[in-house]
Amino acid sequence: MEKLVKQLCVLRDRTIHGCLVTLNQAAKGILLVVDDDQRLLGTITDGDIRRAVLARVDLNAPVSVLLARKVASPYPKPVTAPVGTDRPALLQLMQKHSVRHVPLLDGAGRVVDLVTLDELLPDQVLPVQAVIMAGGFGRRLRPLTEKAPKPMLPVGGRPLMERIIEQLREAGIKQINVTTHYKPEKIIDHFGDGNDFGVKLNYVAEDHPLGTAGALGLMGKPNSPLLVINGDILTQMNFRAMLSYHQEHKADLTVAVRKYDLKVPYGVIKSDGAFVRELVEKPSLSFFVNAGIYLLEPSVYQYVPNGQHFDMTDLIQRLLEAKRPVASFPIVEYWLDIGQPADYDQAQKDIKNGSF
Repeated sequence: MEKLVKQLCVLRDRTIHGCLVTLNQAAKGILLVVDDDQRLLGTITDGDIRRAVLARVDLNAPVSVLLARKVASPYPKPVTAPVGTDRPALLQLMQKHSVRHVPLLDGAGRVVDLVTLDELLPDQVLPVQAVIMAGGFGRRLRPLTEKAPKPMLPVGGRPLMERIIEQLREAGIKQINVTTHYKPEKIIDHFGDGNDFGVKLNYVAEDHPLGTAGALGLMGKPNSPLLVINGDILTQMNFRAMLSYHQEHKADLTVAVRKYDLKVPYGVIKSDGAFVRELVEKPSLSFFVNAGIYLLEPSVYQYVPNGQHFDMTDLIQRLLEAKRPVASFPIVEYWLDIGQPADYDQAQKDIKNGSF
């Protein structure tokens, strides 16, 4: 068994948090849960762990908890193949079951290898276009943004937007639209047509601010999913994992979310009428907040007005009112919204100390 495959094999008593660490290190999007004899018991994907985060499953619980949750899913048993299965048969199997990973087993059901779609189809361009929202004034970051738009602020010696473009390119996204309004020349002069950065850039100029979704109305309807990211986000989020999650849930729109904990500095009183029912001393409240990254199907364009101020929150609300499926994708990787000077300082520190 190859070293990487051994790394991907975990026992059922491994904690979910430990599995998350291994999943991020191996960067294959899947772990293989095995018994002491390396017989396959089940698989845990990136999406399984993110759904557990949304469900507030204790990450210190054993991974067997996630296997039990999968029993009720449409595909409780992993798709596998015998060792020696040829490439065309593996591709056909992946296509039939809409999976990107196939464990290869010996006659006793022991894991021998793992085949991924990325290995069978190397250098595959992700069927996604991207939009970087870079038109904002960055007023909360003044005086830093008096001479440059927020996406062009240096983070670790490089413009923030350069880091975003690099991540998109490494994920296989080569077609990128950039919406501009405030000091667009600073962005255009640095990036040009994108060729020097390994991508193709198209600039969409806003004559007046159109909000976080309004500029979409200035672009032609795409023929593939559209990844939209705010130009002030510093993250290590896995864009490929988000696309797989989006497709798995058959969503019209998927919004990335981040867990946010709020510590209440007072005792909270819960009452029934005039009488106290419960006292909770300084509770910690947990929420999932909008992380400024979205995946949209072309079909949502019918809900975007042309040339009007329109935010992503407006678009989500319209989709919900129309009973269209909107999914939430929890970010478990590094994420920082650089909206204020303290955030900018934090970004510099994180780059310097290796947290990012």
